[in-house]
Amino acid sequence: MKLANAGASRDANPPEWLDEVLSSIQAGKAVRKEFAGGGRLHIDRALPFLCVHVSGDEDPVAREIAQANASHLLAPDAVAATPIVRAIGMLLERRFGAFMVLEIGEFARDELLTDNAPLLPPFKIEVMAGSKGHIQAAARAFIDAAEVIPGKFRTPQVEFREWPEYRGEADEPLEIPFPLMRVRFAPIYRQRQSGKVYPELRERLIANIFDAVLHAFAAFAGATGSIAVSTHRALGRKAFIDAVVRTDRSIDEIASSFDFLLAVTPINAEAAWSEFAASDCERAPRFLYRPLVLQVDAAKKKLFSVPFEHLEDPVLYQLYREKQQELDLQLSMLSARDTPKFVEFGRALYGPVEPSLLRTAQDILARSQGVVSDAARIAEQPADWDVVEKRAREMISEYARRCAGFEASVEVRDDLPAGLLVSGRRLLIARSTVMDASRVEPILSHEIGVHLLTYFNGSAQGLRLFRSGLAGYEGMQEGLAVFAEYLSGGMTGQRLRLIAGRVVASAAMLDGASLPEVYRVLVGDYGFVKTEAFNIALRVYRGGGLVKDAIYLRGLLQLLEHLADGGTLEPFWMGKIAASHFGVMQELHARGLLGAPSVGPIFLDHPEAPSRLARAHAGMAPLDMLQQ
Repeated sequence: MKLANAGASRDANPPEWLDEVLSSIQAGKAVRKEFAGGGRLHIDRALPFLCVHVSGDEDPVAREIAQANASHLLAPDAVAATPIVRAIGMLLERRFGAFMVLEIGEFARDELLTDNAPLLPPFKIEVMAGSKGHIQAAARAFIDAAEVIPGKFRTPQVEFREWPEYRGEADEPLEIPFPLMRVRFAPIYRQRQSGKVYPELRERLIANIFDAVLHAFAAFAGATGSIAVSTHRALGRKAFIDAVVRTDRSIDEIASSFDFLLAVTPINAEAAWSEFAASDCERAPRFLYRPLVLQVDAAKKKLFSVPFEHLEDPVLYQLYREKQQELDLQLSMLSARDTPKFVEFGRALYGPVEPSLLRTAQDILARSQGVVSDAARIAEQPADWDVVEKRAREMISEYARRCAGFEASVEVRDDLPAGLLVSGRRLLIARSTVMDASRVEPILSHEIGVHLLTYFNGSAQGLRLFRSGLAGYEGMQEGLAVFAEYLSGGMTGQRLRLIAGRVVASAAMLDGASLPEVYRVLVGDYGFVKTEAFNIALRVYRGGGLVKDAIYLRGLLQLLEHLADGGTLEPFWMGKIAASHFGVMQELHARGLLGAPSVGPIFLDHPEAPSRLARAHAGMAPLDMLQQ
């Protein structure tokens, strides 16, 4: 298509590069073109709309909202913008049968709309659109979405005007033959006198108005029948720009520079038990740890030097900010290892033990008294580390057969407490591990079928964030892993008691109880055998007091609630995500930014897995999982 067919406007000459851009759009290619005056055209896929921002850097938030869109134009002035919009619009209108333009900007100042609320008065959003056609549906959808913007700081007051009866002061609308909608909002993110920025308010404003813009585009698409969309959020970007990849690699480099759990796990578990037993269980033993392999201050400096301002996607911006905060807390915990501050940093990272969670744990322990202990079960059919290692290698080989990229290693270690641990792509098995033979398959379903599987599926998503884990992912990960034990037929009363005991111990630790006191409660009040009680206490008091073990039961309860509400498991296999990110994963998948999982869990092939999953969908409590 030649630009001459599109016609000129406002005496503007079309840029020389426009014909090449039009050819790329016709060929289904993405376009990202920077041009003079700070302008940019970005189209990651053909859509029946374009978001336009005109005024250079004068309206920074409006500019960020515009560039968050999958199809946007940033132009220094209307003269430069008009021929570009006309040419692209005519091309896409022929393809879709309809095309709209949404121009967004800011008012010069934030005017107080009322004297009745001097501290947090409403702020103005103005919407202008034509009086006819499908643009009215778009305007109404934007207004409906904007009017319900959460009012933590200030609530919007939306005014609608029709183009025929209104013209702007000096900046007239673009001269284009397509339905046009203009949005202006007050710059409430800046202090009225000093001009200083409120960062949190700025982020909220960008996210909320961007969401309203997507509502407008979805309503126009629905009214015109130009494209079908499952949700307005599916109209967001479907491709990562280079800035996202650079940020992702920088964050992953920091996350991969240390192993948090290994750093806070004692290397002298057996010696510590001997020391504790020798004191008649009266004195807490001394725990020894690996030396830190990183300089915490340097890691933090690097962490907070990672730029986020060029991500151009509010959803990804929020995900990386959350991850930055989580890594900051983990690094703070490492710097405070074996000090009282460690506990408080852990409380900030993992949260407290909620009263409802503690009551559930206590109820499980009370109603499961008298179950056969793991010690008794192990005595009947023992499986040591050698048995576990062989079966682990077999299971990993099966996953590798199903997915070529599934390359995990197995290490048997002498410096770990009894049990298994996943670190990145490694499965670590303590040489002191002994378990009942019937527990081997479930525990490997837990470690390999969830932790390793989501690591590799996350690695295949293009961004390493999904393999290292979104902020707060561990609770849902552990909930999924415990549920995997149930689906594979290996949930026992003693295993459930162990998970509940960890919650009780974590709550007592946060309340100031000592390790010996918690140990005595577990043995005397809840009937745990001595070695089991000590292992629980060791996990809870490692590092100086780690509340992480409460997340197993919390995550399980969240998962069971999710399934009872009609949710599915599939999105959780895409990578390591938190319960709060379920909607985000659905959106990114709908946009095409996330693909389907590369491989599914083998434990879902268990003959009883479908019926067990159906029972969870019907609603179940943790104790119901004992009814295999």
